[in-house]
Amino acid sequence: MNYTATTADPETFSSLAGPLPTNAVIETILSRSAAKYYDSTATLSDDQIRDLVRIGTSAPTSFHLQNWRFIAVRSPQAKARLLPIAWNQPAITEAAVTFIIIGQLADASTVPERLAPVVEAGIMPAHLVPEWEGPARGLYDNQPQRQRDEAVRSATFGAAAIIYAARSLGLGSTPMIGFDAEAVHKEFGLAEDEVPVMLLTVGPERPGNWPQKPRLPVADVLHFA
Repeated sequence: MNYTATTADPETFSSLAGPLPTNAVIETILSRSAAKYYDSTATLSDDQIRDLVRIGTSAPTSFHLQNWRFIAVRSPQAKARLLPIAWNQPAITEAAVTFIIIGQLADASTVPERLAPVVEAGIMPAHLVPEWEGPARGLYDNQPQRQRDEAVRSATFGAAAIIYAARSLGLGSTPMIGFDAEAVHKEFGLAEDEVPVMLLTVGPERPGNWPQKPRLPVADVLHFA
């Protein structure tokens, strides 16, 4: 499939303290930065958008719940609906697509349904399904905070996978929390058990975006126990 591609700048890695092991995946992660400027004339096809979401759904979820959903806002009309409830940020209209990344409240009753294809594929024996459903019910039933935490966690994992997949394909991306969650929920018809976790703009970039910003030293954030 043909994507508009850019290459990682080797100088991106020059600020790293000491040599790191490297391969294509690591270089993709270390060269990613939040894009501010997008090529507003560029588009992504339906298949390209489906590819990104398919990759996103390979991310892990608790008990294989797959409790997420993705709305691809890419038509001018949909962008116009999203723009005023996303703080009028230019990326909403300039990026090829803005995903509304949705987490669904963790619902343990869906475990048998989610695991059915796993059993059918011969990955999991059927007798293990109740052994997964029971602990899931113990963890989430009548636990609204845990249900919501899992919705946010799952959606974030999915968004992260899309971010790095986009980078590997030469596309920019920016996760955004600047939006009116209640308005997005209403305007785009989210279900009662759905949480709009973030917006994620994706598309070919135009010049002017910064490289990845320096991070805190590992010594400041890592402790061995």
